[in-house]
Amino acid sequence: MSHYQKIISIPTTGKSLCKVTSKVQAIVAESGIRTGLCTLFLRHTSASLVIQENADPDVLTDLSNFLAKLVPEGNHYIHSTEGPDDMPAHIRTALTSTSEQIPITNGRLSLGIWQGIYIWEHRQRGSHRELVVHLMGDS
Repeated sequence: MSHYQKIISIPTTGKSLCKVTSKVQAIVAESGIRTGLCTLFLRHTSASLVIQENADPDVLTDLSNFLAKLVPEGNHYIHSTEGPDDMPAHIRTALTSTSEQIPITNGRLSLGIWQGIYIWEHRQRGSHRELVVHLMGDS
């Protein structure tokens, strides 16, 4: 069984979902692993990693609108050192996820036809987010 790991930096543009599927698939291809498992880990506490709809952007808009209503920004949080969007970003990350696991089949991510991998930026300003891509399997 082989292991392959790469850390990539993804620039985000502020509150949005940034599709990273092709970047992760490129790493799977360069690894040479044909059958195995891809583990993704986002090294941040104010952004999330999600697998979601990749065809209709209205789904992503509806998700963002729902989470904004569920966890509103404002000055009513104790932790406010980094601004009124920081604590809500931490809560949104706690409610979602910072890791995913995806099987690799025939050298490709085994995502469904409508699935894409996204970094969900919860802060108002953009940032560079680090995504650890760890692959294990057989060539």
